[in-house]
Amino acid sequence: MSSVPFHSILVAALVRHYEELVAHVWRGPVARWSDRSMAREVVHEVCTELIAGPPSQPPRIPLAFLRTVCTRRAIDRCRQEDRHAQWVQCVETLPEIAAPASAEPAALLWQRQRLALLADSIQALPPRCRDVFVMHRLHGVAQQDIACHLGISVKTVEKHLRLGTDSCRASMAQQLDALGWTI
Repeated sequence: MSSVPFHSILVAALVRHYEELVAHVWRGPVARWSDRSMAREVVHEVCTELIAGPPSQPPRIPLAFLRTVCTRRAIDRCRQEDRHAQWVQCVETLPEIAAPASAEPAALLWQRQRLALLADSIQALPPRCRDVFVMHRLHGVAQQDIACHLGISVKTVEKHLRLGTDSCRASMAQQLDALGWTI
């Protein structure tokens, strides 16, 4: 069986049941986190992914497959937004060590924006790398303790720290450059 027929069946099912899928996502995983627009975005993301490349195996029940994919995507999206909100909240509660209370509001805003960009950079790290980076850099956990806790070697912890640091530096530089800011 070629991939074109079942791909066409999936896309047709998606078009036919688009609003139903949006309602399904909105009533399900997104209901407690967001609004109907997020449900639409999730279904749209699934739609563009299916158009870009069909799954390797044809689903037996296209609508059930689409519901499952949309639900999983919505849960992932909600979790990601939740983690991002936690980072932003954490940034807002940081003490103003780098900027005394007498600092100008513009300087404080600039520093908070940079911290938000850093939070985004950390959030974009692969999960294991992010865990190691956060445990060591933010919580001050020793590398040996991280290795024991995660069941990995100290060398792997060092590798994740190096990759995380390099990735955050590059991401920050790119984001700041895109905004026209200097480091």
